Amino acid sequence: MITTHVFIAISVDGFIARPDGDIGWLLQRDDPTEDHGYSDFIADKDMIVMGRGSYEKVVTFDKWPYDRPILVLSKQLAGTLVPEALKGKVRFSNLAPKDALEELTRQNVHRVYVDGGRLVQSFLRDGLINDMVVTTVPVLIGSGRPLFGPLPQDIDLALVSSRSFPSGLVQSTYRLVP
Repeated sequence: MITTHVFIAISVDGFIARPDGDIGWLLQRDDPTEDHGYSDFIADKDMIVMGRGSYEKVVTFDKWPYDRPILVLSKQLAGTLVPEALKGKVRFSNLAPKDALEELTRQNVHRVYVDGGRLVQSFLRDGLINDMVVTTVPVLIGSGRPLFGPLPQDIDLALVSSRSFPSGLVQSTYRLVP
């Protein structure tokens, strides 16, 4: 059975990026001396499924940060060519979340990291997220791209753990209650 997992940072007011996609407010608070658990989180994931916005941000980084295969779910990018440097690392698809997970199950993928605000929202609306690690950064940015959006019904969460860091970040892990 395939499971899906989120690891994401937000501002105190609930945004993952500024309206233009800028995440400088997050990057400037990254303390390399603090272990926020990403390495442990990603260690057992077979694949990353990300949205177009996340992909377009990450592709601008100096170095490709992932060592797992990436499936980018995007109607806009589906059918376009993957950049030469990312061939074999990235593929594009226009599948809906449920259909993408069914395809990945057929490919023997078991644990998926879901990344990107709108994509996480889609997976949540479809009841396809198992757990989330949400790191809250002590900053208010006023407006931007929210992590959470409209839902057809409440989604109950069970707090698994919560911890704070000397930098002021607070990380909470939630399991979605069926």
